[in-house]
Amino acid sequence: MSWIEQGADDGKVEVRRVQPYEANKVYACPGCGRDIAIGQGHVVAVPTAEADLRRHWHHGCWAARDRRKPLS
Repeated sequence: MSWIEQGADDGKVEVRRVQPYEANKVYACPGCGRDIAIGQGHVVAVPTAEADLRRHWHHGCWAARDRRKPLS
């Protein structure tokens, strides 16, 4: 499942839901800086103009991204 959202820099972002059985690597969440474990469902945000800048996020971190300070 995927959908398009407006990104922070006026670009569009495709958001894809990753099911737990599809999560076979550990990723660092840019929202909180903690690991997304193998087997943990999450979302992937892919800028439509720059697919190589995709990022993996915890569901909650993605939902709260506009209410948090960015990590330094």
